Amino acid sequence: MALKASEIKAGDTYRERLVDDLTRTQIVQYAGASGDYNPVHTDEVFATKVAGYPTVFSHGMLTMGMTGRALTNYVGDGRLTKYGVRFTRQVWPGDTLDATVTVKAVNGDLVELELETKNQNGDVVIAGTAEARIDT
Repeated sequence: MALKASEIKAGDTYRERLVDDLTRTQIVQYAGASGDYNPVHTDEVFATKVAGYPTVFSHGMLTMGMTGRALTNYVGDGRLTKYGVRFTRQVWPGDTLDATVTVKAVNGDLVELELETKNQNGDVVIAGTAEARIDT
């Protein structure tokens, strides 16, 4: 059923589990799909010995993409008119991510949304905003 502006109000929230136990395989698959082969995401030796990280970590755009999927699951495909985020923390293999979308305002068929994605420790890894045109 499509989301309708007449059925939502400021303060409403939508929550979705994005991933349980993010795997290194998922990170490498994203590297292949995106063409982003930066070794901090896929090469343990480089990430730890050269770059000084505790291990490899996820691409920010992978987390943004998963969060975007939660947005479209809420508002519907083809509805987003704006979507932007800040990457606030790294996402590591083994992390579990949950997104929360909050309705900021409803103006006719335009819905303003705030969003954040948190890891299993409650740390915000992405914060952002979006707008969508929905049915009235």
